[in-house]
Amino acid sequence: MKYMTVKQAAKLWEISDRRVRALCFEGKIPGTIKEGRAYKIPIDAIKPVDERTLRGIEIPAQYEELFKRIDAKMAELEKRRSLTQGELERLGEEFLLEFTYNSNAIEGSSLTLQETAMVLEGITIDKKPLKEHLEAVGHKDAFEYVKELVSENVNLSEKIIKDIHSLVLMDRPQDKGVYRRIPVKIVGAKTEPPQPYIIGIKIEELMLNYNNVDNKLHDIERIARFHLDFEGIHPFIDGNGRTGRLVLNLELMKNSYPPI
Repeated sequence: MKYMTVKQAAKLWEISDRRVRALCFEGKIPGTIKEGRAYKIPIDAIKPVDERTLRGIEIPAQYEELFKRIDAKMAELEKRRSLTQGELERLGEEFLLEFTYNSNAIEGSSLTLQETAMVLEGITIDKKPLKEHLEAVGHKDAFEYVKELVSENVNLSEKIIKDIHSLVLMDRPQDKGVYRRIPVKIVGAKTEPPQPYIIGIKIEELMLNYNNVDNKLHDIERIARFHLDFEGIHPFIDGNGRTGRLVLNLELMKNSYPPI
């Protein structure tokens, strides 16, 4: 078993030395050994959920009002959900097309909305890169997979995220569902994503925090925070934005919200 010091754990988890020592003292880090006055922490230990952040959370007034408006709109939507199967299918097809077009366009695809529709119907567009055809088809397949997960009400997991990414990155089989192995920078961002060797730990920590049953945040805030943190980790070499937006809609739909 390999161990790290309190200082190393504090740097890895981006918390203070004092907080790490408190977690060790409280027995919150399994496998920790105390030698004299020092603690030896397992190198693969996962940062414990900070229960302090889950109690007495004060929501800024503007967000609290926003959540109330969202809840009111959801109540109104519930009254109007009695659509026919044909209407639901039509709305679903239109959303899938626009979602696929917009999500890929954000990442630089040159396909127009009409061309995207043609590609999704199996038509090849002349003088358009094969990569963009595969991106459109992959995004469609990924969203169909998301809908299956919603119908089964499956809890979000690291495997599901990787599975979605594997479908999104149809054009790059060597990178499908694989965490990046090199450092990256996000243009325009003030912070840099974590180093490759701690991506797995960061994702595990993210999943633990998100699936914590004691999390009292409003669904919208909880899902939004997850999306923000996921994109900040930027775990894959490519396809993070598309994967993140698909996961975002997965969680929204599971909680009875319409996709966006």
